[in-house]
Amino acid sequence: MTSGVAALWSHRNSLRILVRRDLAVKYQQSVLGYLWSLIEPLGMGAIYWFVFGVLYSRDTTRHLGDAADSYPLFLITGIFAWMWTSSALSEATNALTGQSRLITTMNVPRQVFPIGRVTGRFAEYAAGLPILVAVAVGYAASGRIDLGWSLLALPLAVVVQAVLLVGLALLLSAVNVLMRDVERFMRLVIRVLFYATPIIYPLSIVRGADLPGWLKFAYELNPLVGIFQLHHAVWYPDEFPDARLLATTVGVSLLVLAAGWWSFRRLEPAVLKEL
Repeated sequence: MTSGVAALWSHRNSLRILVRRDLAVKYQQSVLGYLWSLIEPLGMGAIYWFVFGVLYSRDTTRHLGDAADSYPLFLITGIFAWMWTSSALSEATNALTGQSRLITTMNVPRQVFPIGRVTGRFAEYAAGLPILVAVAVGYAASGRIDLGWSLLALPLAVVVQAVLLVGLALLLSAVNVLMRDVERFMRLVIRVLFYATPIIYPLSIVRGADLPGWLKFAYELNPLVGIFQLHHAVWYPDEFPDARLLATTVGVSLLVLAAGWWSFRRLEPAVLKEL
C-alpha cells in the first residue's frame, strides 16, 4: 500500500487533470454551470426545512434543544456533506466501466480514476462552503450560535470522510466491473444511508428512542454517523461525538480504506481483462 500511495503521489498531476476534465464535462452544456452544485443541496434543505422545521416543528424543537432556532443551518450542514457522499459513491461505482478506454491506454495507477471521482465531488462541496459559512455567520450575529474552537471539527470531518469515501470508491469501482448489479444495488443503499445517518435529525433521537440495544449499537457502527456528527459539531459543539463513537468512526474508516485498497489491487488483473 505504501508503494501504491507513492506511485499515486507521483501521478498527482494526472489526477488533477482528470478531476478538471470531469468537472468541465459535467457542466459544459449547463447554463448555470457550477451553480448546480449549490442549488441542489439548498433546494433539498428548503424541502426538509418545510417538512421538519414547519410541519413537524414541535418534535424538531424538542429534540434539537438550543439548536432549534438555527435548524436551517443544521440541515444544510448535513446536506452539503451528504451531497459529497452520495455523488462520490454513485459516480465512483462506474468510474472504471465508464472510462475503460482511458484506463487501458493511460500509464497511470488505476486508483487514480475512482479517487478522481471522490476528489471532484469534494471540489463541489468546497464550492458550497462559503455559503455555509455565510449562513453560520448570520446566525452567530443574531446570537443563536457561538463560533469558537468547534470550527476545528471541520477539517477532521473532511479528512475522515475522504478516507472512508476513497476506500469505498476503490472497492465499489473494482467489484462493479465484475458484477454490474453493484451499480443498481448502490442506488438503494444510498437512499437507505440517507435516513440511517443523522443528517436531517440529531443523533439524540436515535439514542433516546425505544429501540433494542443491539440495533442502536449497529446503527453507530456506521462510520457516517460519527462523520456527520463532526460536521454538525462545527456549529453545535454539543453534537461532537463521544470518545467511543469517534474511535469507531476513525477505526472503521481506516479499515474500509485498507480493505478497498487491498481489494482493488487483488482484482486489478481481472478488471483489466474484463475491460
